[in-house]
Formats: sequence, structure tokens, C-alpha cells
Amino acid sequence: MSSSQDKLVDLFNRIGYFFRRLEIYTGIPPTSAMMDIIVEIMVEVLSILAMATHELKRGQLSTLTLV
Repeated sequence: MSSSQDKLVDLFNRIGYFFRRLEIYTGIPPTSAMMDIIVEIMVEVLSILAMATHELKRGQLSTLTLV
């Protein structure tokens, strides 16, 4: 795998870890501050996914093989 593919896989793994933790957090009643932080993090995750999608469309898509 190329370096850019390794970085993309690492990115998605890290996002996956966040969502696993988020699932635990949703099991307890959230405070207002906690909800604000969760919303901020979700916005950042969506932003990161948008950037990764843009990079893939820009030329990396043809070299990435999803199995």
C-alpha cells in the first residue's frame, strides 16, 4: 500500500474508534456541555471526510483499491 493509502486507512480507523467511544457516551444522559462537544467533534469528522473525499476525487481514487 502506498503512503497516502496508509494515511487514509489510519484516518478511517481513528474515526471508527471515535464512533465506538461515542456509542458508549450515548448510553449516559448527556449534559449540555457534553452535547456541545459532541456536536463540535461531529462537525470536524464531517469536515475531515469531506477533505478525504475531495482528495480521492482529485486523483487518488484510481489508485485506491477497496476490498
